[in-house]
Amino acid sequence: MKIAPLAALALALTASGCMTLEERRALDMEQCRGYGFRQGTDAFAQCMQTIDVERAAARRTYVYQDFSGFYGGYGFGYGYRRW
Repeated sequence: MKIAPLAALALALTASGCMTLEERRALDMEQCRGYGFRQGTDAFAQCMQTIDVERAAARRTYVYQDFSGFYGGYGFGYGYRRW
């Protein structure tokens, strides 16, 4: 069958978009350094904390958004509206 190579390709493409926690932290640190903060200072720690808080707020916004669209939200988990 030719499904196995396609499945492997799909899995590889999906996994290539993932980022580990270490990679994310390194990018956050680079962003704070780009703002001019030096590592080990209170301002750098505040910058890292701000990035983390904003990321958590974005996750909460996505999780609690109302998915009631064209079909009234059916099929989107708990976001549907009862009649």
